[in-house]
Amino acid sequence: MSAQKKAPEKRLRAFHGNSFDDYFDTGMRNFPLPARIFLGIAVYACMAWTQFRWRWSVENKEKLVDDKTPRVLVMNHGSMLDPVIIIVQLWLHGIRVRTIYKSEFDKSPVVTWFFTRVGAIPVQRGTADMKSVRRAKAALDRGECVLIFPEGTRIKSDDEPVTIHEGYSLMAQLGHAPVQPVAIVGARDITKRGSHLHHFSRVWLKAGDPITWDSLDVKGRKAQLAAMSKAGMDAVYALRDELREEHPGRM
Repeated sequence: MSAQKKAPEKRLRAFHGNSFDDYFDTGMRNFPLPARIFLGIAVYACMAWTQFRWRWSVENKEKLVDDKTPRVLVMNHGSMLDPVIIIVQLWLHGIRVRTIYKSEFDKSPVVTWFFTRVGAIPVQRGTADMKSVRRAKAALDRGECVLIFPEGTRIKSDDEPVTIHEGYSLMAQLGHAPVQPVAIVGARDITKRGSHLHHFSRVWLKAGDPITWDSLDVKGRKAQLAAMSKAGMDAVYALRDELREEHPGRM
């Protein structure tokens, strides 16, 4: 007997009182037309403004945009610019990405409204937030990518203690998806410590090769999770160090 086919996902209709949860649980291509138009306008506006201010560029861009495989993107985190560049680059090449953000931002309904329209998904840090994991898995199953910052917050100095949140590997494992490392340098220089003013600067990103589960050569789900958690961020920091060597003095 053939497996029962999954019912197609319904498109959200404009002006029908869609909740924030509706957006979290629906594929981006099924967002209402006004939301999709809003995202397109936001992408082009953010690209123009951020390129003017910080002249960012992506090394190995083809590894990021030519691969249409749903995957979990992991990245170091220095500023709010980081997710903007990834969203812009992928959207321009027809790839939709769901950014995982900390639920503390949901204190403001305006912020939550904006995040829902750009496809972001909240996570409650410090908890086993399985709702966020399930939403990420569903996104991967639909063919979307998931972007997550395992450092959990913006890191402004190498002296800051960093706790790596390993939930990204569980998302990837449940979604049968590879993990792709991406690194950024120069983002810390956008705002100087103790200041909220944005400075003109240069920012560079570098994309690495996706890490597949088969390449880990580890058996057992728990062992694979631990191996992927280490391999993913080790690759991010290796790419970051390469960028720092290429651009001395930039963090």
